[in-house]
Amino acid sequence: MQRRHFLKSSASAIAAPTIIPATAIGQGDRPAPSGRIGLGVIGLGGMGNGDMNNLMRQKDVQVLAVCDVDQERGGRPAKRRVEKFYSEREVSDYKGCSVYGDFRELCARDDIDAVVVATPDHWHALATLEALRNGKDVYCEKPVTHLFGEGQAVYKEVAKQKAIFQTGSQQRSDVRFRIAVEAVMNGLLGKIQHVEVGLPGGKGTDIIGRRGEPIPETLDYDLWCGPSRYLPFSTKRLHWDWRWCLDYGGGQLMDWIGHHNDIAHWGLGLDKSGPTKVEAVGFEFPETGMWDGPTQYEVKCEFAGGYTSSISSKLRGGTKWIGEDGWIWVNRGKIEASNKEWIREKTDRGPIKAYVSPGHHRNFVEGVKTRKECIAPAEAAHRSITPGHLSYISLQLGRPLKWDPAKEEVIDDPLADKLLKAVDYRGEWSLDA
Repeated sequence: MQRRHFLKSSASAIAAPTIIPATAIGQGDRPAPSGRIGLGVIGLGGMGNGDMNNLMRQKDVQVLAVCDVDQERGGRPAKRRVEKFYSEREVSDYKGCSVYGDFRELCARDDIDAVVVATPDHWHALATLEALRNGKDVYCEKPVTHLFGEGQAVYKEVAKQKAIFQTGSQQRSDVRFRIAVEAVMNGLLGKIQHVEVGLPGGKGTDIIGRRGEPIPETLDYDLWCGPSRYLPFSTKRLHWDWRWCLDYGGGQLMDWIGHHNDIAHWGLGLDKSGPTKVEAVGFEFPETGMWDGPTQYEVKCEFAGGYTSSISSKLRGGTKWIGEDGWIWVNRGKIEASNKEWIREKTDRGPIKAYVSPGHHRNFVEGVKTRKECIAPAEAAHRSITPGHLSYISLQLGRPLKWDPAKEEVIDDPLADKLLKAVDYRGEWSLDA
């Protein structure tokens, strides 16, 4: 919990988002340069490469730059893949892909209209805010931010800049999840009584990590740590495994809450709201080793509608709404219900129609071009992970927290509110512009 102290001032800057024409005439079926979205990608790990590959295949997108603090693993290989992609498709006017080690240089380019942020969690907010303040639209991986105060700064900056923002909570663009939330929205289950949100458990390691390993020459480790603590370098804190370390990620709880709890909130109409009470129970942590994220956990929530929820590693994975008249459970590739008619794709579930996405990355591209809000906007992403943030404070203080979702304040507990909203960055890093 060393990373949570007093909140610095919120982000502020002035910039205008680039608006790309919705249509343009080009050679063949590829739009002319004036109709293409110039894209930059920050963070070229697993998700960054996946996002880049999906967006690169959109014919009205052109990847112009990539950025990674690990040049050998991230930046240079990504540049080669991008340039090979356009060379094989004989895109004659493509001028190449630039590589950066500092995301601020990429964000400053005038020819880049949109940016993908796929860094470790502790960099999501600063990279996103830098892009927004430079007039870019942003596709940011989930969880949208590492700290609660960062999430507030991001969604407020998105609104201020009138930017297009898509969170990488791609389940919203999947037909099964849309069917499930549409049934809930239309009251087919009757009054909701309880919601189960099943997430994976965490991991441990026997490696202590007190002594630093040699830092590769191609890695800017100081910049990788950035606003978070500079811990002894270890490959088991880097790349995929950073998520088990609370200085850089939020454990499996925060890694997945932006998926299945996001779906729970979507169905319950809580994209700009949340619970009224949150309590952390049954948290277990590794007994040894450098990873300090919880291995088991439960987050109990109460809501103004009179229902409750449990977000837990001990539940069946996915999202399950339980109402007076039945239940629906949904996960990736699977959907079940007490009444199978509710979940048939052709069923008319009622007058409330859930947002239909053409695909998560395509939805972002169309948002950039038309300025229509995407299916996974910034505030919805922030709200869906707020119970996770609150649970860590509840755990630290050993008490449940009463929450005012309208004001985003802990009720009658100033210490808890202060801890929740703390953004204590290392060095000169700040949410300020």
